[in-house]
Amino acid sequence: MNARCALGRYGEDLAVRRLGEAGMTVLERNWRCRDGEIDIVARDGDALVICEVKTRRAGGPEHPMAGVPVRKAARLRRLAARWLQERWPAHRTPPGGVRIDLVGIVVPARGAPMVEHARGVA
Repeated sequence: MNARCALGRYGEDLAVRRLGEAGMTVLERNWRCRDGEIDIVARDGDALVICEVKTRRAGGPEHPMAGVPVRKAARLRRLAARWLQERWPAHRTPPGGVRIDLVGIVVPARGAPMVEHARGVA
């Protein structure tokens, strides 16, 4: 595993912990299909949450919470529909709908990482 993959994995582990602290249940991590990957699939009450995780080292050119570009948001919505089709019971939309969240993590050279969770970004 290279340093970039290790940083991403570390960020996803922190995101899973943060989502759990927020009362969410992680259903799946790193779900892949031919159309792409969902970092985290979780449940927040009756809502299904598709969570994109962005991890950056401090001082990088872009803050991880810079947002989800329109193209990425569209792809996440397509992936959510595919996940529901393949994994959700009875292939119906969850009662609470589907939401796309973003967890941004900044890892400093020293000290604790900063973790931010934005709900409903796309």
